[in-house]
Amino acid sequence: MKRPFVHPVTEDLKLESVLYALADPVRLEIVRRLVNGDCPLNCSSAAPAHLAKSTQSHHFQILREAGLICSERRGTEVVNSLRLNEIEQKFPGVVGAILAAAKPLKCPDEEPRNG
Repeated sequence: MKRPFVHPVTEDLKLESVLYALADPVRLEIVRRLVNGDCPLNCSSAAPAHLAKSTQSHHFQILREAGLICSERRGTEVVNSLRLNEIEQKFPGVVGAILAAAKPLKCPDEEPRNG
């Protein structure tokens, strides 16, 4: 049996952990993709495709431990969703300000855009 995911409760969220998690460009891109998605995304859809699965898992673990995402096993895949309402309750405007100020990550898996 696989270990259950551990998610901190809102009262235990720490600003330092949220800022640390969002300081990495890959994790920031994962959060950006989750924000732009209409529904929870599996790990391979949310993370840049050029990353090894073990690296993806590491980034999702840091995001989960910081309280930014909720991970749920659905069959053989893990689906992630943002906990923006909870983060916004505890730290109003922080995630939105960071996302607005940060430049998108240029990933090798992105196709070049014309124009």
